[in-house]
Amino acid sequence: MKILLFICGEGLGHTGRCLALGKEFLAAGHEVNFGAYGYSKGLVQKTGYSAYEIPSEIKLAGEAGTFDIRKSIKETLNNLSPSGFRKILRLIEKLDPDVVLSDGYYTGILAAQKRKVPVYFIGHQFNMEEFFWKKGLFAGIAGIFVKRFYNYVFSSVDGIIVPDYPLPYSVNRKNFTISRAVNDNIFFSGPLIRCRYQEAREKAFKRPNVLSTIGAFGYRAAVFRNVLEAAKLDPSIYYTFISGPEIDPEQFSKVPENVEFTGFTENPFPYYKGSDLVITAGGHGTIMESLAFGLPILSFPDEKHAEQENNASVLEEAGYGKRMSYLTPPEVILACIREIFEDENYSKKTRRLMELAEVLDGPAAVRKFLEEKHRG
Repeated sequence: MKILLFICGEGLGHTGRCLALGKEFLAAGHEVNFGAYGYSKGLVQKTGYSAYEIPSEIKLAGEAGTFDIRKSIKETLNNLSPSGFRKILRLIEKLDPDVVLSDGYYTGILAAQKRKVPVYFIGHQFNMEEFFWKKGLFAGIAGIFVKRFYNYVFSSVDGIIVPDYPLPYSVNRKNFTISRAVNDNIFFSGPLIRCRYQEAREKAFKRPNVLSTIGAFGYRAAVFRNVLEAAKLDPSIYYTFISGPEIDPEQFSKVPENVEFTGFTENPFPYYKGSDLVITAGGHGTIMESLAFGLPILSFPDEKHAEQENNASVLEEAGYGKRMSYLTPPEVILACIREIFEDENYSKKTRRLMELAEVLDGPAAVRKFLEEKHRG
């Protein structure tokens, strides 16, 4: 098969799982092309693949730790253009794929349908109307149109691939409100992870080790600094901060010996394998990677970002970790870390998810699913 993967560039979780699929399809002898933009395209290229430039689509905006729906709507509308749609049509005509997979990229879906190419939606969020609730008349009207649009998309695509554990283990289950009419088109693949647990080389850390992926920028700087202060309170717990390429550790006073800083990495899997707990935001991609490596999670979701808040709530309710706040003080962060280390139920449950991820083998499951659908 010739497969074209379109990637939404708002969040690297979309990119990571498309790279996992690309790796799987190529290993099985299929032809794969990527369409991406921004840092997403850069990550595809750094991984060793080529990527076609596509127009950006949805724009998410916010400040001070709060998602801004009105600003996001305006920036998204300003970003859309007929010329972008025509560019995607020409790309599909040029590459002539047998199947299009579109991870959160709606222009790719509409263009594939225009060219009568089978198209599958990859996504973990199916209740976008929550973003528009109680946000004023303008947002409410926009929410009605958005809901109608994505309901059309979900009912018109050839299939919906959900890159999460099947129910009842799904982390996105609070974000999964979808019409029963399309149930037959839904396929829970399991996590789409670029590197399986058994394949990863373990980073040699002193244990127990806490891996923090909270960047030291914008409003998240407050979370970053609170985690750093929590590390100072107990030197027997070690911390690794994936803090970003532009962060100079010397800007932080009195960095304790139990803290190690590292820049951004395209390959976080050795860090997962060498750690015992992950501190992250509420993004679906990092949560899937952490759970697939058997790690409990302290999740700091963006305020008023309904999807992230729902993900974090499921983590706590299911016993996979705790939902935190960017206002949580260092003393409480440390108490939560100690509680997770002392209560074996957390690690037992997340180890079960690691074992389940290995059995499901999400990328292979998607490949077999499409091969079965499009034999010959």
